[in-house]
Amino acid sequence: MPTPRTLLLTGAAGGLGTLMRSLLPEYGYELRLLDVRPIEGEPDAITADLGDTAALREAVRGVDAVLHLAGISLEAPFEKILRSNIEGTYNLYEAARQEGVPRIVFASSNHAVGFTPAPGAGDPLIAIDTPRRPDTFYGLSKSFGEDLAQLYWDKHGLETVSVRIGSCFAEPADVRMLSVWMSPADGARLFHAALTAEEVGHTVVYGSSANTRLWWDLGTARALGYEPQDDSEQFAAKLIAERGELDPGNPAHTHLGGRFVNDPPIWPY
Repeated sequence: MPTPRTLLLTGAAGGLGTLMRSLLPEYGYELRLLDVRPIEGEPDAITADLGDTAALREAVRGVDAVLHLAGISLEAPFEKILRSNIEGTYNLYEAARQEGVPRIVFASSNHAVGFTPAPGAGDPLIAIDTPRRPDTFYGLSKSFGEDLAQLYWDKHGLETVSVRIGSCFAEPADVRMLSVWMSPADGARLFHAALTAEEVGHTVVYGSSANTRLWWDLGTARALGYEPQDDSEQFAAKLIAERGELDPGNPAHTHLGGRFVNDPPIWPY
């Protein structure tokens, strides 16, 4: 698939969206920005809620692909998750279908499989077809998004790459994150691969760098043409000195979902 010329970036004011706004143009994308909040310095950005179906249809009209990062990015009461992440994602897919957009890259999450135990030393990496075990309403919404993407591929021929993102920051913030970290540069590489690979249908991939302490199998991401360049190990000594090694008796340290497998959840986030 040739590089899309015009890319709608939803959630463009968020943390990950802000990173991709600066990195993706290097790959030749002309970005159309959308967020529920105004974006400083971007007077042409679309300010709209995912519940505004007319605005969404206008936003996707004429674009070559969508990178869907919008929505609530951590746990929240179910009513908020329902409105933003579930109904909002449906609204986006329906607008894309109506306007003939051929591909969406959907920001899924490791929280869709959050209750999956992390592999121990010598265990195989976690495969992409491991059963979904969401750890939160947020993770549940990402499971829904993956199923919605499959439905729209099977029924309407709208392609999606669902990227189960671990954490994408300039540096990992804790020891657990050494296993699931994706550098911003690798994030841009992965999204570009997902946007340009041929015949993806609905493909699910894990999103992280090539970390020494990696927990999951990046095979389906590499099959798209993704070649991660970074490794969190450069941050390991400092983080371990500050926080110590992971505790095998702490579920937050031994499951893909981290602290979100603990009960009760704490609101607001």
